[in-house]
Amino acid sequence: MKENIVQQKSFLFAVRIVNLYKYLTTIKKEFVLSKQILRSGTSIGANIEESIGGRSDKEFLFKLEIAYKETRETIYWLKLLKETDYISLHEFESICSEAEEICKIVAKIIITLKSKI
Repeated sequence: MKENIVQQKSFLFAVRIVNLYKYLTTIKKEFVLSKQILRSGTSIGANIEESIGGRSDKEFLFKLEIAYKETRETIYWLKLLKETDYISLHEFESICSEAEEICKIVAKIIITLKSKI
């Protein structure tokens, strides 16, 4: 089976988000923002998985568009966590660069698919 880069990257990103959630709740005792980022950050890969299982190009595109929006939302929560000192600049740059990379890949797939439909 051919390796799917965005599928792989979004799964590894979700693992990082789960670990960030554990850190925020156990070490930082933060329970509101952490729940938001857990939801949006793990939703990216879940929607990419659903898109791969889509029955049509339209269904594939719809799920990818949701993944794109969830990635943008996750970047927002990461910025907020950084600005409120829940995560360091170094931690932010490390995880946010992954989110931005996924966002760019998904956007490129969406643009390419829309041009074909």
